[in-house]
Amino acid sequence: MQVAGWFPGARDGRADRAAPRRGAPPGMGRVAGFVCAALVALGAASSAGAGATPQLSDEAFEQAKFIYFDRCSGCHGALRKGATGPNITDETMTKQTLAKLEKTIYEGTDAGMPGWGRTGELTRGETELMAKYLQMPAPVPPEMGLKEMKAAHKLHVPVAQRPLKPLHKRNIDNLFGFILRDAGKGAIIDGDTKELMGIVDTGFAVHIFRASGTGRYFYTIGRDGKVSLIDLYEEKPRVVAEGRVCLDARSVEVSKYKGPKGDFVDKLAVVGCYWPPQLVVMDGQTLEPLKVVSTRSSTYDTNEYHPEPRVATIVASHADPEWVVAIKETGLIWLVDYSDLKNLRMTQIEAERFLHDGGFDASGRYLLIAANMRDQMVVVDTKEKKFVTKFETGVKPHPGRGANWIDPEYGPVSATTHLGEGLITVFGSDPAGHPEHAWKIVRDEETGGPGLFLKTHPKSNHIWTDATLSKEEGANQKICVFRKDDFDAGANCWKATDHGKIVHFEYNKAGDEVWTSVWDKQGEIIIYDDKTLKEKQRIAADWLVTPTGKWNVYNTVHDIY
Repeated sequence: MQVAGWFPGARDGRADRAAPRRGAPPGMGRVAGFVCAALVALGAASSAGAGATPQLSDEAFEQAKFIYFDRCSGCHGALRKGATGPNITDETMTKQTLAKLEKTIYEGTDAGMPGWGRTGELTRGETELMAKYLQMPAPVPPEMGLKEMKAAHKLHVPVAQRPLKPLHKRNIDNLFGFILRDAGKGAIIDGDTKELMGIVDTGFAVHIFRASGTGRYFYTIGRDGKVSLIDLYEEKPRVVAEGRVCLDARSVEVSKYKGPKGDFVDKLAVVGCYWPPQLVVMDGQTLEPLKVVSTRSSTYDTNEYHPEPRVATIVASHADPEWVVAIKETGLIWLVDYSDLKNLRMTQIEAERFLHDGGFDASGRYLLIAANMRDQMVVVDTKEKKFVTKFETGVKPHPGRGANWIDPEYGPVSATTHLGEGLITVFGSDPAGHPEHAWKIVRDEETGGPGLFLKTHPKSNHIWTDATLSKEEGANQKICVFRKDDFDAGANCWKATDHGKIVHFEYNKAGDEVWTSVWDKQGEIIIYDDKTLKEKQRIAADWLVTPTGKWNVYNTVHDIY
């Protein structure tokens, strides 16, 4: 098994390739990272100049393979069969001209794909390279089993050698974990003092920080499948264990259940892989890999076998010792009982394709998750362990973890933004107290443009949204804020930066500050007073390389969003 060539930064390994390559590579531009929101809608097919398979040198092929991994595979899949983005296999792409493909890649689409050239992430040479690469058969990545995972596992600090209490006087509940995406690092920042506590090495293009049930640890998962365990008790936060359990990954979660069925808090962790398509269960204190569960199966609706059903969202159930796992391509929600790994039990719930981001309602009972290529939100009851309903919102809903609040007219509601249009959709989420509004759209309003995230807090009167994917000039540098007590008045929007893109919001523990990122190589953190919407502080430093997502310990532990 030759895995190294599939890892960013270790592309010297070799892998079997499905097509010959000849000729000189195009100009080598930078390969800056970017959240893969590639929602390619490649338009009508054209026969002019189509059909001939391009030829690339080995060097050019390796460069294209990495760019595809970095920008495209998250939405189109390693095998290019599509999910959040459409099918872009070579059979489909050879029906188009290279000129048509280059234009789409460079300029983007109205369906939500950023223009990689227009925004500066790809050069003209790289755009030309990627158009050719898409007309070649996709190389199939290698598998990865427990043997390879154990070989990659590193325990830097055994549990017995870790401190029994914090070695500092900081408020752990109000610490923030920040992704420094392209640097392959994470930053831990004190939310009270705004001081940098430390920077730790993580995987490439980390997707999320997940706080442990006790709040002592942060777990991170990189796009390269590297998982890290960060101890916040240390004077300077440090990685005490790490491993690599996938070649491409998005989700990590920890066991949080404590109740009549046992105390499992922080005892286990789980990573959801994009490739190979599988779940990996690990020891929660050491990250030693314990069990691999393949997600390959048949789609819920057509019962056709799918070779690449990727793990999207994972959340820890409040009702039972279970992880709630969304399987993107098959449209299934798995409730994985982690109380007995030797005799693993799992409930499969038919939901909808293609599952992506989601989180709980305010009660922590209902999983609200987007099936974004079907333009729908799905509701699953994790207590009764059954499908509840699904309903259409806008074009490609993308709630992140979502946002929950009390509407003055409709009671408890939840909301989502959209990848394909500038729209926030609000729906009732209290079937017990307000059954007449439950799972029905009660409000919607325009935002600043297609975005990735929205955020609120129980102590706030505001909902914050970004427009990271907007193609309109300068729109992705704006923030839009809605009022809970006057939502129909629309958004208050302002330009927050003159460079980069605004992405992702997080509240501090008190709910009176909002932190957001300016996403580029000269990144910044902007901190706002939530009550006045006035900027309180702006952090700029040379270590802020492409800051993206951020997570407050307390809010993450308690599913506050």
